[in-house]
Amino acid sequence: MKSVFHLLLLAIFFQSCIPLRIAPKVEDYKITKGNRFRKGLPEKRVFVFEDPKEEYQFYDYINTKFDLNDHYVDVEVPFQLKGDDYFFSFYEVHISDKAINVFPILVDATVNAMLGNEDFETYVTTDENSTVKNSNHYIAIEVFSNTEPDCLQDKYQNQKAILAYLRTLKEEYLATDNYNEVVFKN
Repeated sequence: MKSVFHLLLLAIFFQSCIPLRIAPKVEDYKITKGNRFRKGLPEKRVFVFEDPKEEYQFYDYINTKFDLNDHYVDVEVPFQLKGDDYFFSFYEVHISDKAINVFPILVDATVNAMLGNEDFETYVTTDENSTVKNSNHYIAIEVFSNTEPDCLQDKYQNQKAILAYLRTLKEEYLATDNYNEVVFKN
């Protein structure tokens, strides 16, 4: 009975994966410093949400909704709120879950030991079967004005109104499949 248990435990170990990076789960949205969420984003605070749609769909949505004709679509999108002029920029971000699959690495080590190779050469392991990746797609939006470089700061007076606007924008984007419908809603 003990040997069966040990074999079962050994089989589970060989089939296991060791997680190296786990992408964050964002239920509705998250306000965070951009460079803390993903390296390469600005140091400003950003509005982040998970995007279940295909890549570049948010670009198409913003381009159509604001009638930008592919001009400054992801850099400086103008909007008005409470009589003030604002701009937002957005970033499409991919963060992958990454894990190491133990079994192919152990097989490589065993094959190398059996062949007497001193230098570790891979016979079985490739990037595709030694690591497991699941890509998660996010949209990060920063908001600024001519007078304020970071309108999502807690101390900014219109932060709540801007957050409400961004939530509405996100909900409309996620609910819309044909972005030309958005033009008729405005």
